[in-house]
Amino acid sequence: MRFGANNVLKVLRMPKPQPWQLDPASYPFSHRTETRFADMDVLGHINNVSMAGLFEHGRGMFNHAIEVQRRAAGQRWLIVSVSLDYIAEAHFPEHVDVASGILRIGNSSWDIASAAFQGGQCKATCITTIVLTDTNGPTTINADLHREFQRLTVKK
Repeated sequence: MRFGANNVLKVLRMPKPQPWQLDPASYPFSHRTETRFADMDVLGHINNVSMAGLFEHGRGMFNHAIEVQRRAAGQRWLIVSVSLDYIAEAHFPEHVDVASGILRIGNSSWDIASAAFQGGQCKATCITTIVLTDTNGPTTINADLHREFQRLTVKK
């Protein structure tokens, strides 16, 4: 693309998060994680790959808090989609609080909404879609697990 006096540069804007996503109180679960010096990039902030790792760790702690025995034998949870939006720079050595909750419950899948906070300010948001499978593919979420997900739903 060439830029000149007759060309107009269009600026793309990131999707704006919903107000509830920016409020730590919207999430029923939170886990505090330390940042590492190795998480910084040359600009001095937590880099995007490290932020994805912080979300992965927070999501893992959230999933661990869910009573996984509510799954039947032979079932497993598989991540099918992860979407991250970066809102503001996060910095070392401040810890990151990753807050999480269930955003959507489907027949065999659900979305986990997460947000990373430093000093109470949202730095990034993440939506992860997970599907429950067995040896035949996607399988229906049982009533007990569905109730657990409802208990852990985010407050919008």
